[in-house]
Amino acid sequence: MRARKDRRAWILLLPTWLVLGAFFLAPLVLTLGLSFRQRGVYGGLKPIADLGDYIASEAFLSNYARSLDGIYLGIGWRSVWMAVLTTVLTLAIGYPVAYALALHAPRRWKDLLLGFVVVPFWTSFLIRTYAWMFLRRTEGLVNRLLLGAGVVDRPLEILYTELAVMIGLVYGELPFMILPLYASLEKLDRTLLEAAADLGAGRASVFRRVTVPLTAPGIAAGIVLVFIPSLGQFVVSDLLGGARSMLLGNLIQNQFAVARNHPFGAALAFELMAAVLLLLLAYALYMKRKGEEVLL
Repeated sequence: MRARKDRRAWILLLPTWLVLGAFFLAPLVLTLGLSFRQRGVYGGLKPIADLGDYIASEAFLSNYARSLDGIYLGIGWRSVWMAVLTTVLTLAIGYPVAYALALHAPRRWKDLLLGFVVVPFWTSFLIRTYAWMFLRRTEGLVNRLLLGAGVVDRPLEILYTELAVMIGLVYGELPFMILPLYASLEKLDRTLLEAAADLGAGRASVFRRVTVPLTAPGIAAGIVLVFIPSLGQFVVSDLLGGARSMLLGNLIQNQFAVARNHPFGAALAFELMAAVLLLLLAYALYMKRKGEEVLL
């Protein structure tokens, strides 16, 4: 009887596994195989005369070895620190916003205020990024307002800079920080806050010793949801940073679309995916240790 139930369960799961295998696992396997090949003289793939010699010469690792060159490590480091800074800024902005929404906003206004956080998702991210370009270019709205108010005497260069990229990243990822923080703060047991205050703890102490530890799973979820997309982002840096600010996502995109070096692009993509998987594993282990359900 139990064997029959198990067989039925596998039959019901079969369509899901087929879809995952065809549209997720198979492309990953093909990309992994591509990362071990070499680019041909005119693009495409270089033929392999003898597979044994190819493996023995370690030529299949040439793309991964090339990724350790100083110029690519520099791009990777820039991507990491910009992703870290984006995460820190979104946390610094998002936590007060989520705190106010969850604990201080009137109940009749909560849905409306939370809707304002979700509203950006109603518009394409690409369109919103183009809007930032129009706002911040030399003859854009921001410079016109500053010139009209007499704050500056000439237009500011606020487009195609790392600052422009950072603003775009923070703007784009901020909702992904606010939403998990709000969910964590919303289910916070407020009697614990009252008990801490009754025992003589000040507001700062209650926040530091009670609120933050109890909302740590939401903070961890927000960090993961912001850091990972920021690490592989290429649209914002391409449009708002131009050629002056290349990130790892731009490098991968250029290898596939411009340089036509698909094997090297595949190797970079797999290195990025490995870093992301390690972060997700660390997050899952942290949530398991906290006894919480993984939110991803």
